[in-house]
Amino acid sequence: MKRFIDSPIRGDEERCRVELVERLAARFSERAPRHDREGSFPFDNFADLRENGYLKLTVPRAYGGDEITLYEFVLLQERLAYGDGSTALAVGWHLGQIMHLRTTGKWPAETFEALCRSVVKDGTMINTFASEASSGSPSRGGRPETTAVAADGGWRITGRKTFSTLSPILNRFVVSAYIPDEDCTADFLVHRSDRVSIIETWDTIGMRATGSHDVVLDGAFASADSRLTGKGTDDGGGWLLHIPACYMGIALAARDYALAFARSYKPNSLDKPIASLPAVQQMIGEMEIELRTARTLLYAAADSWDKEPSERTAMRPELGLAKYSVTNNSIRVVDLAMRIVGGTSLSRANPLERYYRDVRAGLHNPPMDSSVLQMLAASAIGEAAPS
Repeated sequence: MKRFIDSPIRGDEERCRVELVERLAARFSERAPRHDREGSFPFDNFADLRENGYLKLTVPRAYGGDEITLYEFVLLQERLAYGDGSTALAVGWHLGQIMHLRTTGKWPAETFEALCRSVVKDGTMINTFASEASSGSPSRGGRPETTAVAADGGWRITGRKTFSTLSPILNRFVVSAYIPDEDCTADFLVHRSDRVSIIETWDTIGMRATGSHDVVLDGAFASADSRLTGKGTDDGGGWLLHIPACYMGIALAARDYALAFARSYKPNSLDKPIASLPAVQQMIGEMEIELRTARTLLYAAADSWDKEPSERTAMRPELGLAKYSVTNNSIRVVDLAMRIVGGTSLSRANPLERYYRDVRAGLHNPPMDSSVLQMLAASAIGEAAPS
């Protein structure tokens, strides 16, 4: 019988990619407990991702990449997170940023091409560091306290960024900074130098191996052409579906673990495994409702974004709904899986314990629940009244 996790696969090309990622996920799953326990960055996983061409999946074909669709991006990220949520979430920011730049054209063409060719040739990665302790999530609209001051040939940037995922491995990244002389905020492409330091602050209950430390810039230099205009088309933020895809992958792993346990565990008080018990079947059914409902929304949103580029800006409510539903439903799925497995699920030796901690991180990734609810309300209120 076909596995539920395979149901979104649409053809041989996607199946081949999924099979490759499944092999990587299995390898990463074996390493995940150690990296989680240590809070260490999984350099070994990223070496494997680079070697197997994963880092160039969203790069345009014109520059040597695979130029996969958003639907495929979701499909592969989900499968990678099935093995290790931290690695999937971290690499998702890199792949998503490249997809976002590909579809919006917000960077100068020469700068974007140079980055893409470096990704393909050298395995270069990218992320944007915008969060700060004082301004909070950039999605809330706070002005950064990081500043950019004009200097000979470019800019000097000073400030401290939090939640800087991938910071241990990046040799370049984008930072948002306030320009006092112009009273505006801009993005700058910064290369690693002795003016950039990482403060290892990332010590959380979940997603412990994403390397999301603080990055401190002490007059870091950015050349004049490294100021990024931010212009381009609005893609509706579809690339952010890599976030719910990650949490769906974790929920699927928890679901499959609980199913395997229920099929095989037979206490001496029973003559059949606990999967035969109505109470357990009830919880399995509830897991399926949560998973199948949210997963349908996720893949439908990704497919619509791919097929209707002219409507992408208007898709924000649907994209937000997919993230909201997947994140909250996935938390419920892991909870149900732990109820099925029982007290052993609390053991550090049991993967459900890590899934439980990791899946909750989705509540703090954009867009936040409150923002999605406000967006959906505004969409409903703004509808034309019935005639």
